[in-house]
Amino acid sequence: MRDHKIWVMNVVNVDAADTLPIIFERGLIGMYHDWCESFSTYPRTYDLLHADRLFSKIKERCAVLPVVVEVDRIVRPGGSIVVRDDSGAVGEVERLLRSLHWDVRLTFSKNGEALLYAEKSDWRPELLADPL
Repeated sequence: MRDHKIWVMNVVNVDAADTLPIIFERGLIGMYHDWCESFSTYPRTYDLLHADRLFSKIKERCAVLPVVVEVDRIVRPGGSIVVRDDSGAVGEVERLLRSLHWDVRLTFSKNGEALLYAEKSDWRPELLADPL
């Protein structure tokens, strides 16, 4: 990853273990965020989102659908998501990403835990009718 020119923001969920001090000690940038709320991205979007047990954790407080839509908004076309979670949460995220025309490149499940890697496509809806 060191050789890739990507923009990374480390985001620690507000109700997860506090790992932000470790992130800062490594010279990286980061912040706390409640994923049940919208994510302030101004002035940029992101190349990579890594979610470790995020979706099963937020299910206790909010629906997965708006969080996946928020992920779709903040990751730029060509960007990626890596999800590590329980297999039920990963299956739900996979279905939602496919409905948003993401290219799901890898899914793996073993002993109730799953991993997903997907890339955001450049898909845009086609014009269906001539407007006048």
